[in-house]
Formats: sequence, C-alpha cells, structure tokens
Amino acid sequence: MAKAHQRTQQSITKVVFYGPESTGKTTLAKHLANIYNTEWVPEFARDYLQEKYNNTKLPCEVKDLLPIAKGQLESERIQLEKANNYLFCDTNILETFVYANIYFPNQKFPELEEMALAQDYDFYFVTDIDVPWIKDDLRDRPQQRQEILTTFIHFLIKYDKKFVILKGELDERIKTVKSIIENQ
Repeated sequence: MAKAHQRTQQSITKVVFYGPESTGKTTLAKHLANIYNTEWVPEFARDYLQEKYNNTKLPCEVKDLLPIAKGQLESERIQLEKANNYLFCDTNILETFVYANIYFPNQKFPELEEMALAQDYDFYFVTDIDVPWIKDDLRDRPQQRQEILTTFIHFLIKYDKKFVILKGELDERIKTVKSIIENQ
C-alpha cells in the first residue's frame, strides 16, 4: 500500500514560486491551487516570523533559520499527501537559504544549503518586482528589490535550476504558468 501512495506523490508536479518579498508568490499559489483544485503550501517563515514579531518585536535571527526550513519541509510533506496533480509552493527552503545569505552575509549555512539542494521541484517560477511593494511588519527592503531579485536569480543559476521569470499582472502570470505546466 505504501508503494502505491509513493507513486502517487511522485506523480504530483511540484511548482515553486520563488523571489523577493512582496512579488505575488502567495497570490499565485492560492489562485493556481484553486484553478487546479489542489493544494498549496503557504510560506512557513511568514507565520513563524510574524508570531515572533508579535511576541517580541524581534526580526529573524540565525537561530530561526533551521526551524523555518524544517517547518517549510513539513508543510510541503503534509500538502503533498493531499495534492491533486499539482502542488503549488509559496516559496521553498532554497529561498530561505538565499535570504540567510542576504541578511547574514558573513555567515555560512551548510546544513540549510544541503537541505535546500536535496529538494526537487518540477518548476521554478521567479516572481518579478514589477508589482507594487506592500509594507507589512516583516518586509523591510523596498529600495533593494532589484538587487535582491538579482541575488535570487544568481542562486538558481549557481545551482543549475531551470526557471521562468513571471512578469505582469496576475492574469498574465497565471496564463504563463498554466501554459508551461500543462505543456511539460
């Protein structure tokens, strides 16, 4: 019985939305999950860090990175079991690793990097910065959007991940994603 379930999980197309803050990843994941009647994986870091901020007013610290990565992986595992053909991920732990390098540039994160590279996704869609930046408690770098986008793309190239950059309004982005995943 476990083998049949495992084959089913392997037949799920895993799609990740990847990129800087406030670029529409959550919106895309939710909309596409609704369109395809399947599951999406929220960004674990957002709830984790919002709760931390609400309780302490402290930002993300190095000690938060591994719990965030493990929480993201567990969320993906749970949603993968319920997914129908596609699983749409609002970020992944490669994104966590990239942010670790942006926010803590003088430190190394070998365990986080190893965890990130052990994960496989069928599609990486990079969300461009051509949408308005929206302030909240956690977002903090509106003036560095291009630099951060460039860093995200750099890591995809470094690790030989194929990707497509999504530009434009939501409808245009959805149309692009649908066209690519349906014609794989």
